[in-house]
Amino acid sequence: MRNLDKYKGIIPAFYACYDGEGNISPKGVRDLTKYFVDKGVKGVYVNGSSGECIYQSVEDRKIVLENVMEAAQGKLTVIAHVACNNTKDSQELAAHAQKLGADAIASIPPIYFHLPEYAIAQYWNDISSAAPETDFIIYNIPQLAGVSLTMSLFAEMRKNPRVIGVKNSSMPVQDIQMFKQAAGDDYIIFNGPDEQFISGRVIGAEGGIGGTYGVMPELFLKMDELVAAGRLDEARLIQYDANAIIYKMCAAHGNMYSVIKEILRINEGLELGGVRKPLAALIPEDMPIVEEAAKMICDAKAKQAG
Repeated sequence: MRNLDKYKGIIPAFYACYDGEGNISPKGVRDLTKYFVDKGVKGVYVNGSSGECIYQSVEDRKIVLENVMEAAQGKLTVIAHVACNNTKDSQELAAHAQKLGADAIASIPPIYFHLPEYAIAQYWNDISSAAPETDFIIYNIPQLAGVSLTMSLFAEMRKNPRVIGVKNSSMPVQDIQMFKQAAGDDYIIFNGPDEQFISGRVIGAEGGIGGTYGVMPELFLKMDELVAAGRLDEARLIQYDANAIIYKMCAAHGNMYSVIKEILRINEGLELGGVRKPLAALIPEDMPIVEEAAKMICDAKAKQAG
């Protein structure tokens, strides 16, 4: 049985960090990494959806991961999402991640063309072959990728010894149960949808990877602690607070990640820039929503601390 403990816990999805010209900000990446180290999370999931990966070049994504690894100094589990919409670029990022010493690589399926399962399996196995000493995590997010991880495809992928689990971002929490029951304790299933974190944990997820963890890590760390202790009534109240914050952040004109980065500037002093087009930037009318969400986070954290 593999030792999967380094993946169990709260793993925020890392945000894209830009300078004033919209280029990758190495300083922003290092500052955000140190912030996560200080918050005590288990690790970071780099260059995924929250990292705006589909709007970045291969070189952009290399710069991000290089600076994360430099700043983390071995204090975080680092999962590098390496999928591009072609195998060659994905393999280049996979090899780069292994060279840097990332703990795992991860990949969504190819998007746009609806490929048969055998072609998806080949894509993932080809990526994995470029990092033969590195764990591989399947990223299941059918509502965005347009392709679901079926039980038959999951069974095929488990023939690859480097596959250790699934980041499951499909909305039915039952999917976590099905993947966990099929794979057993030698694989790890991560809860993806932040709004149902405690549901995913209760039904079998041993960890979580989420796009809103980073703006309120204290809340998800506390929920994880309470679930582990069987104090579900208390965990549920925090989940309700977190969900109200998520709903508020999604109410702006600007993309949710533009809201999150502004909240991190207000609450934590982090300068991470905006979002990359075609994602929508904040507009002046968004600022009351941003400020209210920032206060909601502070209030929820104070409630837990008190």
